[in-house]
Amino acid sequence: YGDHRDLHYPLRRQRQMCIRDSHKRHAAGTVITIDGPAGAGKSTIAKLLAARLGFEYLDTGAIYRTVTFCLSRKSVPPVENDILRLALIGCRIKIEGGRVILDGKDVSGQIRSQEIDRIVSAYSALPMIRSYLINIQREQAVLADLVADGRDMGSVVFPKAALKIYLDADVSVRAERRMLELAARGEKAEIREILEEIRERDRKDRERETSPLLVPEGSHVAVSYTHLRAHETVLDLVCRLLLEK
Repeated sequence: YGDHRDLHYPLRRQRQMCIRDSHKRHAAGTVITIDGPAGAGKSTIAKLLAARLGFEYLDTGAIYRTVTFCLSRKSVPPVENDILRLALIGCRIKIEGGRVILDGKDVSGQIRSQEIDRIVSAYSALPMIRSYLINIQREQAVLADLVADGRDMGSVVFPKAALKIYLDADVSVRAERRMLELAARGEKAEIREILEEIRERDRKDRERETSPLLVPEGSHVAVSYTHLRAHETVLDLVCRLLLEK
């Protein structure tokens, strides 16, 4: 998995250096990728890292959720054909200030439902959809420095990223995190149901033919942690790696 590091190494003194030196060391258009399975904490880490470095955050998972929301709302099934191709053209997606805009409306909240959780893998596995969205994702790197999280950021979308991270976590931790997210939105779910959904989504993500979930080539570190509050430790690790580039 690349360059493993001790997560307990004392890195806190380097945090300010990470902020101060990041733009000195890397030119505009710098991309840091964070890949990993569902619920591993990629979005949380990516947002915190982007804020610390002054980079933009690209939530590619939200983009795929938005396409899924758009197509399912039109009753277009996850099958590659001319109907899907035409429907995709009608899904007008924009990224604005961390929000996902579909057809002029902010759908950032609607795309996080359990229903979208259940069907997003079926849509995102389709080559037609991945091809349609890859340019939208790459265009963001032309506009600003990015921290991008997803399943194939370092392997397919940004293979020449300045720094690639693979973030993982125990499935029970990922299920607990997901349950807390749902509870915060007033949605109830059984932990057993969430565990089953995550395991099934992992299987689909790893076994799909197009852009499967894997540790990207050249990935500098594969992080695995088993508790919910390891964010600062992981951030310190990433900052150290970035400073060493």
